[in-house]
Amino acid sequence: MDDTPGLPRYTRVMIARRRFLANAAGFAAGLAAPTLARDVDLRLPGGPATRRLTDSFPGKRAMILQRTTPPLLETPISAFDAGIFTPNDRFYVRWHWSPPTEIDPRAFRLTVDGHVATPLALSLADIAALPRFEIAAVNQCSGNSRGLFEPRVAGAQWAHGAMGNALWAGVRLKDVLARAGVKDGAVRLRFSGLDEPPLPESPDFRKSLALDHALDGEVMLATHMNGEPLPLLNGFPLRLVVPGWFSTYWVKMLDRIEVLAGPDDDYWMAKAYQVPATPGGSIAPGTTDFPRQPISNMVPRAFITNVADGSRRLAQSALPVGGIAFGGDAGVARVEVSGDGGASWRDAMLGPDAGRYSFRRFDSVIAAPRGAARLMARCTSTAGIVQPLTGIWNPGGYLRGQVETIAVDFT
Repeated sequence: MDDTPGLPRYTRVMIARRRFLANAAGFAAGLAAPTLARDVDLRLPGGPATRRLTDSFPGKRAMILQRTTPPLLETPISAFDAGIFTPNDRFYVRWHWSPPTEIDPRAFRLTVDGHVATPLALSLADIAALPRFEIAAVNQCSGNSRGLFEPRVAGAQWAHGAMGNALWAGVRLKDVLARAGVKDGAVRLRFSGLDEPPLPESPDFRKSLALDHALDGEVMLATHMNGEPLPLLNGFPLRLVVPGWFSTYWVKMLDRIEVLAGPDDDYWMAKAYQVPATPGGSIAPGTTDFPRQPISNMVPRAFITNVADGSRRLAQSALPVGGIAFGGDAGVARVEVSGDGGASWRDAMLGPDAGRYSFRRFDSVIAAPRGAARLMARCTSTAGIVQPLTGIWNPGGYLRGQVETIAVDFT
């Protein structure tokens, strides 16, 4: 029986979801062991490469378990072959601190304060009353593919599955700020969520954007992804969406926006997620003295998704090769594929364009010689940036964007 008849349908659905998540077996207790028996070889150099698939997390299925608490779940690369939008139940999960396992949508408030004329405490109904906005955008962890860095670096040893693409729906950030009235002299906005540090001395996870960026009409507060309310593990009830930028800025369970009249010198902006201020963010392994800057926009990438790395195939005259590409902070202009390790290239056919920040499907056919082969895909963005063949290195394991190689043995 519906005991909340006076509430909007969205809020009633969220209350039902909250109850489901709060009662999901094992979640509040730290989760049981993975329930799938199959291991996955991520083919990571320099260390353990095998991970277990898990169905133990609410609303998720067949995810690669990188860490239980706080949860880190990776999307298998094969899941990206089904379409350009990543299903919510296969969308990767990354938390710095443990999120709450239960949220009451009726009590939730988004605080907007700081250098504003009118401080706000917005309910979900208040937010839903603002003009609706949708955008397709890739959400990618800053350390996606970190496990492939050589020499190995510290941090979550992701393969390529710390990313996903969704159609995000909600409201523009600039419409929320218009209600608060940003005062003259404001320069940045700082965002924080409901996840809490485990110790008092641990820094609260807070990220910030320049005011002009925040007001560009694309940065948004999402309540839905792919036509459904946000899953708890992906930021319910509200998350920041920053198209074209790495997901460290996409604050989950967003509950506060603070307008700043000066720079943000918090740990997560001033010290964490720093990359070398060098071309491509690359330095020589072992370098310790180098200029640094906060990570920001993504770079073009392309992934073959219909052929597994390290697989064996029967010899054939031609092999269909397909996958997904994205242009980083721009669209996809071109994708080329190679079956001979980059000695020769041919243009792939591009699928429909869902927007400059979205995945885009590509397909081609290559000759399939007998013996070992090295398959590649290379993206060129609409900004003219071409994926390089050579790799980069930095101590954070960030910004990997070189052409990836799929090894196949044709017998």
